[in-house]
Amino acid sequence: MTELTRRKMLVTAAATMLAPMGHLPAHGVAPQIGKQAPSYYRYKIGSYEVTVISDGARSWSLDIVRNATKEDVSSALAAAYLDKEKVIFPYVPIVVNTGSKLVVIDPGLGPNLYEQSKGAVGQFHTNLAAAGIDRNAVDVVIISHFHADHVNGLLTADSKPAFPNAEILVPAPEWPFWWDDSNMAKAPAGSLLETNFKNNRRVFGALGGKVTHYEPGKELIPGITSVATYGHTPGHISHVIASGSDKVFVQADVTLLPALFVRNPGWWPMFDFDPEMAVQTRRKVYDMLAAEKMLAQGFHYPFPSLAHIEKNGTGYREIPLPWNPTI
Repeated sequence: MTELTRRKMLVTAAATMLAPMGHLPAHGVAPQIGKQAPSYYRYKIGSYEVTVISDGARSWSLDIVRNATKEDVSSALAAAYLDKEKVIFPYVPIVVNTGSKLVVIDPGLGPNLYEQSKGAVGQFHTNLAAAGIDRNAVDVVIISHFHADHVNGLLTADSKPAFPNAEILVPAPEWPFWWDDSNMAKAPAGSLLETNFKNNRRVFGALGGKVTHYEPGKELIPGITSVATYGHTPGHISHVIASGSDKVFVQADVTLLPALFVRNPGWWPMFDFDPEMAVQTRRKVYDMLAAEKMLAQGFHYPFPSLAHIEKNGTGYREIPLPWNPTI
């Protein structure tokens, strides 16, 4: 009979821990997934539920800033721990559920671009479905301005209305510029401006022109008010969502990527129609956000694109809200 003593048990245990593990059965290496989960995030503004939905991201060259050198742009990106060789813009629409209305603000680049980019951008519609939101249930779509990344998502991949039961609200100050043939004729051939003219006529032509014009300074639906923020485009509009004592400023393209244009508000992105006016608007809005400590929702902020703003020297800095695992 083998007698187990405390000494023998300790020696056996030590030997077991020191023994090589090669006798254990091997498991196959798990395959890499190679893609992200659907990107959406929810938070509350009073009784309203806001769903932030990624439309993807794409890269641009360092000469995207018209009044700064590529070296300055690269340094600004590096200071924010971003890729210093290229500028990567996120695209981030939102959906607001007021309890009585389901509202989309700026539906992104659209399913057409999703197919062309192999899923890099134009993700809004697929992520919308993943978030449990039926586009046929949308009551209102609000457009901030007429750049492709804000209007193309109004259509499906086969150029049909993507929100067939929704009223489409567009900024009244924006409309006359883009539908003026003489303005279009002045756009340099092959320029981004000419592309935008043609794209707007394509998108809104496919909708049969069935849109409702809205003015700045008006409450579009209870709790969502339009605010004139001209410069990025002739009639660029932002929106304030308010419920109870809570507010968020949905700033569309008042600034683009924060690492460049929040921290350097005097820089001119190549997309600004009137860069001097855009800088004035940017400073006015960001002074207000900092003073009132109002949340900012940025279309080109890193997902989920929600931040507080502080003054920082001659510019500002964004303080991203931490991800909240509950609503």
